[in-house]
Amino acid sequence: MPRTFPFMTVDAFTTQPLAGNACAIVFDADSLDTATMQAIAREMNLSETSFVLRPSDPSKADFRARYFTPGEEIPLAGHPTIATGFALVDSGRLTLRADRDRTTIGLELNVGPIRVDITHAASSDGRSGVAEVAMYQKTPEFRATYPADVAAPIFGLTPDDLLPGVPVQTVSTGTPQLMMAVRDHDALRRATLDAPAYDRLRQASGNEFFSAHLFCLGGATPKGDVFARHFTGPPASFEDPFTGSATGGMGAYLWRYGLIKSPRFTAEQGHWIQRPGTASVEVIGPRDSMETVRVAGPAAAVVRGELTI
Repeated sequence: MPRTFPFMTVDAFTTQPLAGNACAIVFDADSLDTATMQAIAREMNLSETSFVLRPSDPSKADFRARYFTPGEEIPLAGHPTIATGFALVDSGRLTLRADRDRTTIGLELNVGPIRVDITHAASSDGRSGVAEVAMYQKTPEFRATYPADVAAPIFGLTPDDLLPGVPVQTVSTGTPQLMMAVRDHDALRRATLDAPAYDRLRQASGNEFFSAHLFCLGGATPKGDVFARHFTGPPASFEDPFTGSATGGMGAYLWRYGLIKSPRFTAEQGHWIQRPGTASVEVIGPRDSMETVRVAGPAAAVVRGELTI
């Protein structure tokens, strides 16, 4: 007998459908095994698909989620967390607190439970909706560095295109990402991925990082402080519209190396591929001893339906 599962697609880091980054959310997924989840993620063919399950320990988390790209499962991701928080409210699985303007839940991920805050907003029918979803990522870890003359050509750049005085480095706030700060928008626009060279570097590193985040100071719009592009290598090999986990790692990188004066800033991504997205970012803790990075943004529902397998 075919099984059915309710699902949604939600665009994260935007208030407008068909912008930001799309995520599929499959509810009541406890009976699905890992292979089937991966097959569904390939079928959805979005940068990530979220599967919502019961928490392993209800005393530590309210919900559990597993995140899959079309190629693999990942331990933590930003835009699926924003989309999942929104979808839990939109689908009626999470009731917002009536006595305050924010509801906090624990969300169990493969890296452990994280805090998720949902800021309330009145909807057109008088019910409480979602204005913003914020996730608190894991304590930043600064890992391996890579020579500029090795890393830059993988993205069609030269060492002179990179911002001087800071390393090309893997940073993780739950999912390790390769951070590369470039001089300006011109260098960022010229970046292009040499997938075989990227794959060779990743394999040589022992798969030390999941994907690559290139960014520069100055937003795509006057509201932004930083603008980024995110590249995923084989087997997916595409540019991600908005990457919340990498935005958290980028925030930690910017703060640690003194590239921003304030730990609060606005990150923009996706504008050059017609999927503009915006996040509010706050790095919590001193530059040499950060505790967490808060990454927040709105979301918009696009599809509500039923998956039959």
